[in-house]
Amino acid sequence: MVVTGLSGSGKTHAIHALEDLGYFCVDNLPTQLIPTFAELCTRGEAGLERVAIVVDVRERGFLTHFPPIYRKLRSVPGVDAKLIFLEANRSALVRRFSETRRPHPLAPDRSVAEGIDEERTKMLAIRAIADVILDTSNLTVHELRDVFGNMMRSEGGRADMVVNLLSFGFKHGAPAEADLVFDVRCLPNPHFVDRLRHLTGRDPKVVRFMRKHQVTKDFIDRLTQFLKFALPHYVSEGKSYLTVAIGCTGGQHRSVMIAEALKRSLDHTPGVRMRVKHRDG
Repeated sequence: MVVTGLSGSGKTHAIHALEDLGYFCVDNLPTQLIPTFAELCTRGEAGLERVAIVVDVRERGFLTHFPPIYRKLRSVPGVDAKLIFLEANRSALVRRFSETRRPHPLAPDRSVAEGIDEERTKMLAIRAIADVILDTSNLTVHELRDVFGNMMRSEGGRADMVVNLLSFGFKHGAPAEADLVFDVRCLPNPHFVDRLRHLTGRDPKVVRFMRKHQVTKDFIDRLTQFLKFALPHYVSEGKSYLTVAIGCTGGQHRSVMIAEALKRSLDHTPGVRMRVKHRDG
């Protein structure tokens, strides 16, 4: 995917959105390198299936060289190229440059408005070959992200949300990166069973001890039901990563066992990839 358009139209936010959607992104790639870069991405060892680049008037020669190079890109075997052109109305662009206090790339010694008008005229030929033209005048950053998310979902290109199930011990401090925190100190504690004290929640003996108590089964079932309800809503909101922290006293037995059990019960949730990490166990 090639993203271009008017300066100030949101290309930086667009590339960040695409990165969150699972694209390998390159900003301001020299135009002459685009076909070579595309060929490298098609090689098996590169492992790059979804790639997005931003190109624009910051590069000298872009206006002249880009149209023929983009046509060449379309002919590269194995490359399905799409050109996204971002634009906005004059008042929106002037306001954005005023807020950021950055000079327009085509008007370092002139008014921003003059640079905007000149760039719009010079970009008409490139705009004419775009596959998608997106007016961002009235879009917030979050709405722009949603536009790209919907575009990717319609093409089956949406990256799965990564859910990190993180076990930890409260005595070592709650993890700062947690989005959701669940306290399992209400469950039976293997620490007080001598034969289990030196083991962890991954050991079958600890798992059997905990599962023989009905409260453990009920806790897992109810927490699984809640997360099965909540996770699809996080996905639809466009969240890329979610950390679900499971805490017990020391982070060795109960939190580890519950995190592992949740991974098994949630592994096939649509749009989600589950990972488990044991911080203290």
